[in-house]
Amino acid sequence: HLPDYMVPAQWMLLEHMPLSPNGKLDRKALPKMDANLQARPYVAPQSELEQQIAAIWAEVLEVERVGLHDNFFELGGHSLLATQVVVRLREQLHSEFDVKSIFTTPTLAEFTAGVAAQQTINSPVQDALAKSLEALKRLSAEDLDKLIS
Repeated sequence: HLPDYMVPAQWMLLEHMPLSPNGKLDRKALPKMDANLQARPYVAPQSELEQQIAAIWAEVLEVERVGLHDNFFELGGHSLLATQVVVRLREQLHSEFDVKSIFTTPTLAEFTAGVAAQQTINSPVQDALAKSLEALKRLSAEDLDKLIS
């Protein structure tokens, strides 16, 4: 039994495997898969978060566009690219994300819903920290010294 993301989305029969002069598989000589065979109707990302994540996916996966129902792994993603996506999300959204979430929610719509839910959970804590920081900024040097001692 394999997880869905490990099952090939397309199969192609070949007369023979192209080999390099030293007898190894020549990956560059393999025929390209026809992306139109697995094409789904394109549904554009609607929300700002969906558009932001779709742009990150498109850049990392080197594809023209990513729709709401596109699957990260069917677009050519793998674990190393998933890590790059998570790093970019952390930089842009200033939140912690787990690489595992891309494996468990591989479509853009599912993944974005998970990110939005996590941001909702983290939002109250961040708001409280921001208020505390503002209160500290308003204190004078003397007041800060009193708090520290």
